[in-house]
Amino acid sequence: MTQLPLGDIRVVDISTVLAGPNCARYLADFGADVIKVERPDTGDSLRNMAWRDPRDGTGLWWKMVNRNKRTIALNLKDEADSALLLSLLDDAHVLVENFRPGILERLGLSPDVLLARNPKLVIVRVTGFGQTGPYAQRAGFASIAESMSGLAAISGEEGRAPLLPPIALTDEITGLAAAFATMVALHSGVGQVVDVNLLETIFQMMGPLLSVYQLTGEQQQRLGSGIPYTVPRGTFECSDGKWVGVSASSDSVAARVLDILGVANDPRFATFNLRVEHRQELNELLISWCAARPQEEVLRIFEEADAAIGPVYDMADINDDPHFAARNMIQHLEGTPMQGLIAHLSHTPGALRWQGRAQDADGESIRNNGWGTTSR
Repeated sequence: MTQLPLGDIRVVDISTVLAGPNCARYLADFGADVIKVERPDTGDSLRNMAWRDPRDGTGLWWKMVNRNKRTIALNLKDEADSALLLSLLDDAHVLVENFRPGILERLGLSPDVLLARNPKLVIVRVTGFGQTGPYAQRAGFASIAESMSGLAAISGEEGRAPLLPPIALTDEITGLAAAFATMVALHSGVGQVVDVNLLETIFQMMGPLLSVYQLTGEQQQRLGSGIPYTVPRGTFECSDGKWVGVSASSDSVAARVLDILGVANDPRFATFNLRVEHRQELNELLISWCAARPQEEVLRIFEEADAAIGPVYDMADINDDPHFAARNMIQHLEGTPMQGLIAHLSHTPGALRWQGRAQDADGESIRNNGWGTTSR
């Protein structure tokens, strides 16, 4: 195999669970040599979180998030193991960690110490609330960030409880943000600390809602699948019990939806503001229209009109969909199905090489050779 685009980048990943390891995973997917460091006793708790592979009992989260990484078990409080880690960092380009602020320093691995030894090292620090500020020492969990960022407040049905997303949304997005920030820091050629956290990352996803509030005092309310400025928008049930997602985010698309519904000339729906004002009436028209037709017919009519629609898929639908297959969105890595690469590069693509490995699988090789010949 020709060298992958990040094949000259060495990364030490001492982070655990999700956001930090995801940052290192994205780098590894494009060829970075990532050494995953775990505690000798328990390892990364992601190994045992949630679903297990029925074939070998290994955690499926682990197999995906720590793919393409080499593994070694080190006790960072042990003098010999700490010295080995420092020797790896002397020749590394990136360190990824997600301890609470101050713990890295207490381990004798403060940025000042590391940068004095390796002036070009990029130290990526992933936390719940950042390295500074009154909440810096709080434990970082995605659900807390989703609650405090404004996301939960606008999620859920009108008049009902705010909702948290049913996936590890903030951990996933923060991994991407950290990988992006890491590449910016590497491009700068300057050793430095990259401070990435869950709260600021998901807060960035809130768009202009803070601007709206500070300038007008207006707050976005919970509208289920709806949003204040696009009507209709949401999920609608068809006569066969299947669902579709519909959006009319521009006047031209809205005009096509209105034409399908037979209300193209209805003055109540002539502009964005009027459609918002008559949200309930327009939604009820679309609810009734979809309820009278099976999903296949609803999709066909919308697609022929070039109106925005998509079937609501579950994992079984995704598993059988030809587009997912054609784009290699699902790949089998050493027999384990998982998502493929997050981006397709025409000249310097990434590659899936191996799934998350056993604890200390590469320990002997790394102890003997450092960043030398890998065991894979």
